[in-house]
Amino acid sequence: PRLNSLNHDMTLTEFKFIWYMEYSHRMWGRLVGLAYIVPAAYFWRKGWLSRPMKGCVLALCGLVCFQGLLGWYMVKSGLEEKPDSYDIPRVSQYRLAAHLGSALVLYSASLWTGLSLLLPQHKLPETRQLLRLRQFAHGTTALIFLTALSGAFVAGLDAGLVYNSFPKMGERWIPDDLLAFSPVLKNIFENPTTVQFDHRVLGITSITAITALYLFSRKIPLPRRTRMAATSLLAVACLQ
Repeated sequence: PRLNSLNHDMTLTEFKFIWYMEYSHRMWGRLVGLAYIVPAAYFWRKGWLSRPMKGCVLALCGLVCFQGLLGWYMVKSGLEEKPDSYDIPRVSQYRLAAHLGSALVLYSASLWTGLSLLLPQHKLPETRQLLRLRQFAHGTTALIFLTALSGAFVAGLDAGLVYNSFPKMGERWIPDDLLAFSPVLKNIFENPTTVQFDHRVLGITSITAITALYLFSRKIPLPRRTRMAATSLLAVACLQ
């Protein structure tokens, strides 16, 4: 098969490394699924779940199963023989982004649900500044999510190998092949140069928005827990 001919020089040790990485990932994913479904079934049977919580638990368990299905669908794309193509076999960047995106949604929903149960909600006066902060936080969340998804396209296309200089890409701020594909929209998802450029811009925009969110939050009287969250977000963004 073509996959073998392209990797004919791979040693058995190298193959085993890749195989065990994939196998461990699959086993870990199944363990995560059991960690959701088994306790959920037990709590449901015991009658410890309220009606709203039952809906939430069903949604989370369904998302876990959907995540596993997306993982299989993604890996399948890397094993398909593509006639008239001699590129290195790789998974579809679209399916990779979908797999990562659903994982982020699952993680965020799980964390939100857990914290909502463990920590009482603060009762704060709905001032204009607080409303603006909440809207700013929601917009920043969406921006971070979009940046992460763009990273999946970078990984799926090996776009990180195209340019390795920063802040310029090679000798230019705007590379010549930024819009080399036709139609133009295709560049956003399939042109490695454009994908890396977009990820850079989104990353810089994200850390700028997070810094602005932090500075804005310092001007508003907020509970200690909220201040810690804003500070932690900025710290993690700088580390990233």
